[in-house]
Amino acid sequence: MRAEYSALDVMGTTESIRQQLNQLRGSNTIILGIGNLLKGDDGAGPRLCQQLTGKVCAEIIDAGTVPENYIQPIIKKAPANLLVIDSMDFGAPAGTIGIFKPEQLSSVVTSTHTLSPRLFAQVVRHNIKVNIYFVGIQPAQTQLGELVSPQVRYAIQRLSHVITSIFPLEK
Repeated sequence: MRAEYSALDVMGTTESIRQQLNQLRGSNTIILGIGNLLKGDDGAGPRLCQQLTGKVCAEIIDAGTVPENYIQPIIKKAPANLLVIDSMDFGAPAGTIGIFKPEQLSSVVTSTHTLSPRLFAQVVRHNIKVNIYFVGIQPAQTQLGELVSPQVRYAIQRLSHVITSIFPLEK
């Protein structure tokens, strides 16, 4: 998907990502991964979900290419925050991580998903009060049958590290 953004939205360092997401610490949060594992970097969301499962206190949902199938379960759980992890084309170097509010996403996006991310957010927000953040990873390639690029693989690792530090499992 292509997002509209300003330079301030793009998080260049692991520390800047941590600072932006740290406000969610201790909150009831759902992490929703979106993407197609068969299309290289487009599978960033589900790959991150795989890495986080069993390692964080936030609920993890791997929505694959059908996030609309998870609207009702999200509404029923009524989280304070919803982190949507997806491969997003926002014109940055491959592997760059950007954090966006739904209002910052273009209403006309190129996406592998049947429901636009902005419309997805509108439907969820119409039913519950929730803060929604789109965490986008700039892809290098999203061709069918391609492997995940080294840049996106590294970005997934960085994000996994940050999220596990913000939502540690209770001991």
